[in-house]
Amino acid sequence: MSDLIHLQASGVSLLLDVGDGRLPRVRHWGAELGEGDVAGVARASIEPRVGGELDERHALSVLPEHSWGWMHTPGLSGSRTGRDNFTRFTVTSVKRSREGTGDSSVDRVVADASDAVAGLALTVTIELLGTGLVRTRAAVTSTGDGSGGGDPYQLEQLTLLLPVPREATELLDFTGRWIRERTPQRGTFNTGVHLRESRRGKPGHDSAFLIAAGTQGFGFRSGEVWLTHVGWSGNSRHLAERANDGIGLIGGGELLLPGEVRLGEGETYESPWVYASYSRAGLDAASTRIHRWLRTHPAHPSGPRPVLVNTWEAAYFDHDHDALRALADAAAEVGAERFVLDDGWFRHRRADNAGLGDWYVDEAIYPDGLEWLADYVRGKGLEFGLWFEPEMINEDSELARAHPEWIAQPGGGRLPIRARTQQVLDLTHPEAYAYIEERLHSLVAALRPAYLKWDHNRDLLEAANTFTGRPIGHEQTIAFYRLVDGLRLAFPGLEIESCSGGGARVDLGVLERTQRVWTSDCNDPLERQPMQLWTSLIVPPEYMGAHIGPPRAHTTHRSSSLDFRAGTAFWGHLGIEWNVAGPDASEPEVRGAITQWVALHKQHRELLHTGDVVRSDLPVAGRILQGVVARDQSAALYSFASIDSVVEQPTGLLRLPGLDPERVYRVSPLGPVQLSPAGMRAVPAWWSDALAGSPVELTGRALEVHGVQAPGLDPEEVVLIRVESAR
Repeated sequence: MSDLIHLQASGVSLLLDVGDGRLPRVRHWGAELGEGDVAGVARASIEPRVGGELDERHALSVLPEHSWGWMHTPGLSGSRTGRDNFTRFTVTSVKRSREGTGDSSVDRVVADASDAVAGLALTVTIELLGTGLVRTRAAVTSTGDGSGGGDPYQLEQLTLLLPVPREATELLDFTGRWIRERTPQRGTFNTGVHLRESRRGKPGHDSAFLIAAGTQGFGFRSGEVWLTHVGWSGNSRHLAERANDGIGLIGGGELLLPGEVRLGEGETYESPWVYASYSRAGLDAASTRIHRWLRTHPAHPSGPRPVLVNTWEAAYFDHDHDALRALADAAAEVGAERFVLDDGWFRHRRADNAGLGDWYVDEAIYPDGLEWLADYVRGKGLEFGLWFEPEMINEDSELARAHPEWIAQPGGGRLPIRARTQQVLDLTHPEAYAYIEERLHSLVAALRPAYLKWDHNRDLLEAANTFTGRPIGHEQTIAFYRLVDGLRLAFPGLEIESCSGGGARVDLGVLERTQRVWTSDCNDPLERQPMQLWTSLIVPPEYMGAHIGPPRAHTTHRSSSLDFRAGTAFWGHLGIEWNVAGPDASEPEVRGAITQWVALHKQHRELLHTGDVVRSDLPVAGRILQGVVARDQSAALYSFASIDSVVEQPTGLLRLPGLDPERVYRVSPLGPVQLSPAGMRAVPAWWSDALAGSPVELTGRALEVHGVQAPGLDPEEVVLIRVESAR
């Protein structure tokens, strides 16, 4: 095999140097190269000696090693009781394989290496997926203590990194809190390390989510972008680093706590996938690579996404049977297709301070079991769904009293600080795992739900095994994956939602095995508009739970119109988190409007859930323009939302991105309740003409470079625009 391996797909080239027995080095990751350029590019990118300090060129691999002169964050860090701190791996074999076609294709390079002195073997896997998405992972194995002492290798960190050029001068990542997830933050890509760590046992509400490095001022539709994301649902690290010689790297891996991974002879640690997406034209194209790959994955939901009604904000812990029947009746009436029974159905669960772990139907509330409700729901033509939080335990529960040793704790009889009056159930304990697995499988077999809402409300603070004292974050995450995978294998077609106090466990690791994420516990559309916009960089709309909440939001206490709430929820996997059987939803006019919105979503969900997501870099703050364009560019839907007052009124022209420049399109308003000319501050002529039956026709080029006049909106209003091929 040549020392150079050129992988290319969907306009992306990844050029690897695997010569000299060293770990794979990335000579180029970015825009597609011509085959005739490969050798020249490789020669032109050979690293120079740094400041004359080293007598050899350093070879910066995807797992950088200090032994080759990299003086910054190492790819592998660990030791055996203070020895074998450094590695110099020698590659023993490199294999390339290809499989699949189109978006589902994989071009894979696997390099095996060893370090006899450190007593370690390493396997590095690099894949270029058919959509142009890159992903890397590594596995390290202890082959024995080179000194003969028999000490295990204590792994501290394994970090995979990809190079970005000096032109990447800005960084974008995210922060947030409960009910305000995915809040963007930008800064300069300076010399040094920009490090974001999650130590919550999950990504967290303040998750970095991703790190994007880009050219000055990059946006959704402009600038060159290099983006990475760690596909792991536990503790994680995202980092960007620039050395004083200008070399820039981005990547990450799992965050390991001290003593968490100790490798005896023959034992292996495998890292999570680190994903990387490149774009010459802004964040949108980098996002599209991720979406298109997810849509090829075996766990991707098949068929139309059912509109659901969830009982939480309708009933909370009040499981009155007549009220639940009435809610199911109303759900069917407005056109919902799934009914989800949330928290409060299991033993001793009359509030959130007791019962977690007692996963048996509460005989005091449901003396005849839950089968009657599940059958009643199905009799209404609805699927039945059920809420669980199987990784948590209340101290006030039969399970905790019977097995206090199953509570994750640091030892010495000291429990961690409570959160939501609950603790973490240690699933690394074989008996605890077996109990949860049996309860989940038994309940799913008996009740036959089509859907599980899987919650995770508590951070893993001081989460350790009672007997060993070792942190459990790594193994707990693997146990979670095993439980989900086992359920999906035992019950084909079962859908599972990743909910974690809202949006605290949203990552590509969980999306490889679940069919939905709960974006946030906040259903306030004013908060949801930017959260959904940014969450969709990784999460396609069909995975992104978006609900119509009640008139007054449970979390912010802000009131908003039904059209604003529904027009915002329209852009994900639609649900209703509102008592649609209650007095504020029972008026014929309100009930009719809900029904119309549900019907509109069903009418357009195929496009919404299969098309490419596009977003606009509007020059006016306080407005959000986003859309979905069919893969064949035959049609598109756009949302224009007002989330604040603006100085300019009207806003000006809306450029509609993503269309075929040569095709002629018909542009018209969309929605069951359209703003009338009398209800707008400024009514564009094309809008009035379309309502009168004469929509404007423009080419895709004209719509993108010129646009159409924006309607004048007050704060907290949204309108939908439909674009269809005219000829």
